[in-house]
Amino acid sequence: QVQLVESGGGLVQAGGSLRLSCAASGRTSSTFRIYGMGWFRQAPGKEREFVAAIRWHTASEYYAESVRGRFTISRDNTKNTMNLQMNSLKPDDTANYYCAADQRGSSRYSLESGYGYWGQGTQVTVSS
Repeated sequence: QVQLVESGGGLVQAGGSLRLSCAASGRTSSTFRIYGMGWFRQAPGKEREFVAAIRWHTASEYYAESVRGRFTISRDNTKNTMNLQMNSLKPDDTANYYCAADQRGSSRYSLESGYGYWGQGTQVTVSS
């Protein structure tokens, strides 16, 4: 069984920064191969939306338009960890942030259906 654990959420003022991390643990290597990982977020009363994604071997990065230029995704594929550096945070960024792992090589990196494993989420609150 593979588990994804997020960390780094919290309360920050508008304009501030936070760094989220996601670690994959459990039966990795031969039984679990990561092709990519992503971040999604869900604000109260809204649907979960794509934030950013990274492909494991090429390190290609993809971003939602709303966070492009402010957020940076990175990964350490030797440790099966992923980070999301969030700068210039806005109140609209307030949400529960989830990390997800693609273990099948899906091309649907911006869709929930492109991921088979999900973390429990970490709350990010940006005050105005």
